[in-house]
Amino acid sequence: MKGGKVCLVSPGHVASNPRLVKEANALHTAGYQVRVVAGDYMAAIRPLDRTILEQAPWQWTQVKLPSGLGYTLQALRQRTLRQLTRPAGQPLPLDWTAWAFSRIWRSLARAAATEPADLYIGHNLPALPAVAWAARHHGTAFGFDAEDDHVGELEPTPKNALEIDLRRRLEHTLLPQAHHLTAASPGIADAYAQRYGLQMQSILNVFPRSEGPAELTFPNPNAPPSLYWFSQTIGPGRGLEAIVTAMGQMSTPVHLYLRGLPAQGYEAQLRGLAQRIGVGERVHVLEPAPPGEMVRLAAQYDLGLSLELTTPPNRAICLTNKIFAYLLAGRPVVLSRTPAQDALANDLGEAATSVDLNRPDEIAVTLDQAFSNPTCMAQRCSLAWTLGQQTYTWDVEKMRFLDSVEAALRQGSLRQRGRLA
Repeated sequence: MKGGKVCLVSPGHVASNPRLVKEANALHTAGYQVRVVAGDYMAAIRPLDRTILEQAPWQWTQVKLPSGLGYTLQALRQRTLRQLTRPAGQPLPLDWTAWAFSRIWRSLARAAATEPADLYIGHNLPALPAVAWAARHHGTAFGFDAEDDHVGELEPTPKNALEIDLRRRLEHTLLPQAHHLTAASPGIADAYAQRYGLQMQSILNVFPRSEGPAELTFPNPNAPPSLYWFSQTIGPGRGLEAIVTAMGQMSTPVHLYLRGLPAQGYEAQLRGLAQRIGVGERVHVLEPAPPGEMVRLAAQYDLGLSLELTTPPNRAICLTNKIFAYLLAGRPVVLSRTPAQDALANDLGEAATSVDLNRPDEIAVTLDQAFSNPTCMAQRCSLAWTLGQQTYTWDVEKMRFLDSVEAALRQGSLRQRGRLA
């Protein structure tokens, strides 16, 4: 059904969701009419949004969070509904459950529904009830992209019980009605299959070749050896402390470069650790950059870091986009040992090195070995480049996404014809 209308919806900024942007671009190039509805609430991210939206070939609408009295009323509504659902897990109507979970979902839904679409696709859980509502309003289809295992984003503790219950209710009610279901890693797809009996198509967080360097370059042997890590937020629970500790035990004078917005107080905390072990001058915090530049920026460094923990459960099964940015940049990746990353490491071969974040002493030895042999490092860069160009690229992965969209639109069209008959 090429030429159909598809609306992508996310509560986050477009610059915070490169996956959504890649999908929108792929749909536009394939001949679909595309509209994006996304959140707009962080002043620091707005300049990065503009770098995308000013040249976007698709339509877009930004949804702001309410302020003043509107914010107060929404907060009061959410607290009231959470209190109603708390005793003995009392069920709420679906709209009330959505309100108890998210304050922005109805604003997203209304913005999405202002224009009819043949398929609405939600990214991140507050967008799930939004796209379901918009699709129901127009009598069309909706889908969902699970960038994370949203129930597994929280530790299963009594403190999190209500939040987990709300997430389960939304997913259990709405996901079986969706025509298009994708997940950002095989592990996330498996988690949803086990929890709800649903089949999700795994679509990796890879990048298009056009965002990478034009040719493979090798680390400069005359420059200080370097490690690189990026994310929207530089903060705790990301494995960075283990790397800094390992740097203090290495014979190689390696520099660590971190790109993103530091969480409040975290930069001082990490620099304090680095200073105590004598590597303070070798830890560098870089400004955020436009998403479209992340792969080319990664090519300026020697080794890329993907340092996932195994808790909460989602972190053990996710595969983040930074892994594939490094590969497309022609840089080997250092992977912490999680089930998802261990499985990927087997496929990457010498382009990946696995480390245990609980053993900084072993990390130090592993990294010293990696930097001790420039010839081996060049070979690993070549393999990473080949994998990024031929296998782990959006130019290949997007075809599975487009096939799923086409199938969803066919199903939706058949359903509509059945209703008319």
